[in-house]
Amino acid sequence: LLFPVSNLCGKCRPRDTDLLQPSLNFLYWSLHQTTPCSQQRAVAVLLSNVSLLELLQKVLECTWLWSPPCRPAYLSSEDALLCSGWLLVASLLLYQHRYNTEVHQTLSVDLTEVLNAVIFRNKKPILLLVSIMQFLRAVLQQNFSSSLLVIVGQNTAAGGTQLQPSSLQDTALHPLAMQQVSSLVVSLQNLLVHKDLLLSQAVVACLETLVEYLYVKNQDVALHVASQPWHRFLLFTLLSGGQKSFLQPEVLRLMTLFVRYQSRNIISQKEISQIVHEAAEANIAELPEATSYALHLFLSQV
Repeated sequence: LLFPVSNLCGKCRPRDTDLLQPSLNFLYWSLHQTTPCSQQRAVAVLLSNVSLLELLQKVLECTWLWSPPCRPAYLSSEDALLCSGWLLVASLLLYQHRYNTEVHQTLSVDLTEVLNAVIFRNKKPILLLVSIMQFLRAVLQQNFSSSLLVIVGQNTAAGGTQLQPSSLQDTALHPLAMQQVSSLVVSLQNLLVHKDLLLSQAVVACLETLVEYLYVKNQDVALHVASQPWHRFLLFTLLSGGQKSFLQPEVLRLMTLFVRYQSRNIISQKEISQIVHEAAEANIAELPEATSYALHLFLSQV
């Protein structure tokens, strides 16, 4: 089915949302819900379809064109298509790198537009924001070096000002700049305060990947980002309200991040002991899967 569905997508226009959106979803799930052997073949089929990749290029570009001043409260068909497009491209980036699949057509993405989508949000639906962050995670994990992707807009900061490449930090973090990193971290912190489960999971995962990328590029910058005092206030905010337990997936993963990069001003021995105490009193078998996984990562890191 991948052949006819991918060929059908290649014959569509981005405005054919009723046909494209379920088709792209089918391609996405075909990549994720199959055996490793079949997955490698599926990636090869999709990446060999030039017309499909050209269509995906147009869909991604529509993210910056379809930006009405007042978006509806619900997810429109156009936004749903954009979500499917970004998620599929993120998956193709991941699996192309894993299997070193031959690329017949590259995709071009403006890094400044991607960062601005997260930094400024502009009332984008949460699901679209999550999809773009999934893409950003994929390119960060691959050090912006995917053979499938061409990054443009590397010399423009968030807000449209030109960056001066004279900074040693900017040179080390290329194609990111320190100004972009700072703006992105602040935006991710602010998005966590919304306490939306899907958004929180995506934000924490993006923050984890960003700090890992920074640590490889410049350890001082990574440790500076991980030890920002605002993180501690963020933890108190996440723990406020009805659910005060440390055994929340996003809280545990943030704590794991701070332990990994030794941010002693953010997480103290007292918090670590409290988490261990709560874990000891909890019925581990009844914890949600996401919580169990996050707790495992935390204890392993400790």
